[in-house]
Amino acid sequence: MTANDLIRNSEPFLRYLADWADRWPALPLASLAAPPGRLAVVSVDVINGFCNTGPLASPRVQGIVAPITDLFRRADAAAVPHLILVQEAHEPNALEFAQYPPHGVRGTAEAEAVPELKALPFFDRMQLFTKNSIHPAFNNGLEVWLDQHGEVDTFIVVGDCTDLCAYQSAMYFKLRANARQQARRVIVPADCVQTFDTPLAVAGQIGALPHDGDLLHLIFLYSLQLNGVEVVREIS
Repeated sequence: MTANDLIRNSEPFLRYLADWADRWPALPLASLAAPPGRLAVVSVDVINGFCNTGPLASPRVQGIVAPITDLFRRADAAAVPHLILVQEAHEPNALEFAQYPPHGVRGTAEAEAVPELKALPFFDRMQLFTKNSIHPAFNNGLEVWLDQHGEVDTFIVVGDCTDLCAYQSAMYFKLRANARQQARRVIVPADCVQTFDTPLAVAGQIGALPHDGDLLHLIFLYSLQLNGVEVVREIS
């Protein structure tokens, strides 16, 4: 298949994808927060190293900090007790650095939650799980936490990147439940997830693979929907 064939054949689907995004509904928090013990809000990798400083910091990703902070504030006001942070805190010699520049190293400012989250008055009550890969639950206690909190049947997943850690996290919660024959609702609000963009020209200059942020953001949200994750415009 030539590039022209691929572009021509994919155009109807790409138009459908854009129209699908225009139809995302809003979902009221009040419809999810009662009883509050059954809901968890999970933030993935909203850290300085992806939002503010370092080789992987992205202004696109920084743009989701405000709506995520607001969502946490409203969830706390609604007495949602399970407010979870899943954050990269890599070993200095992390094997992942073969694919990405060193980032989010444990003990550095890059691995810290962004200031907006740390300024929340209930930040110290949020449950923190650190990780050394893009997967949310390898070797960090999250699996144990889920076993201990079987009453939680709804997860709102936010953070970055749409096609990497946030995707892995939403899929993990859904597929773990499917494997156990557990009915679990996993929801991703599109205004609270984002990915980076590396244009072709920039990728060539820095020796990296190009990364179309707008396209991959939509495609991975669509993949989540295909796998039973609910994609909504926002949690209102």
